[in-house]
Amino acid sequence: MIRIQALFDFYLKSSIHVALSVYALVRMTQFMFEIPYDESIALFSFFGTIVGYNFVKYDALARAKKRMMRNELKMIAVLSFFSFLAGGYYFFQLQLVTQLFAAGVLVLTLLYTLPFFPNRRNARNWAGVKIYIVSLCWVGVTLLLPLVNAHQDLGQDFFIKCIQRFILIFNLVLVFEIIDLANDDPHLKTVPQQIGVKRTKILGLLLLIPFYFLELLKNNFIQKQLVVNLILVVMLSLFLIFSNTNRSKYYTSFWVESIPILWWLMVVFF
Repeated sequence: MIRIQALFDFYLKSSIHVALSVYALVRMTQFMFEIPYDESIALFSFFGTIVGYNFVKYDALARAKKRMMRNELKMIAVLSFFSFLAGGYYFFQLQLVTQLFAAGVLVLTLLYTLPFFPNRRNARNWAGVKIYIVSLCWVGVTLLLPLVNAHQDLGQDFFIKCIQRFILIFNLVLVFEIIDLANDDPHLKTVPQQIGVKRTKILGLLLLIPFYFLELLKNNFIQKQLVVNLILVVMLSLFLIFSNTNRSKYYTSFWVESIPILWWLMVVFF
């Protein structure tokens, strides 16, 4: 049992689970815009997420050479290295224009992690910015890149989906910020730090209203998608309502990050 627990924790800490969430959203984009399965963009997003998230999470720890997580960190570094090779392979399978957009997302990720400017913190520590950078990166990887690689026109449906996808990720991050409220640096000025937990939950719930009804404005409207989206909205609302600082780490690192995967699976089964 202990070994299974350790494997499960490694699965979460090594960002494999969040990479599956990104993969699921890429597949959702392909489904919504009727794009045939494209292995190169789906797997580039999967392996790139492992590399990117592990770099963001463990870069400072690795550079500080702390003893904490020493062996586990080495295993994560090995996984990240092979993911980097796999991601690099699929990167060169992408269209040139997609590679350029992917490079833009990479720059945003590096800006989020590394202090590029003298006497300045990285963007991750800029007050109130974190949630917007994370949401934009997810929209870029899971929505923009698959459409650009498939030479799809970026019309009305694209912009509607951009807003919906941004709201979805924004709400997921809100849950994380509520859970981490007790441990976050006050200078980060996360949404709960600025407006309080109760108002944060109300904000998240209100944002789910346009998320749901924007589906009606799509040119390529699918009626069954309203049912799937309603289930998604209910799930996300419940996770948001019941989030608090006493929840276990699995509440966000597994269950909340499973929402995009469940969304995709609902589409597959429907």
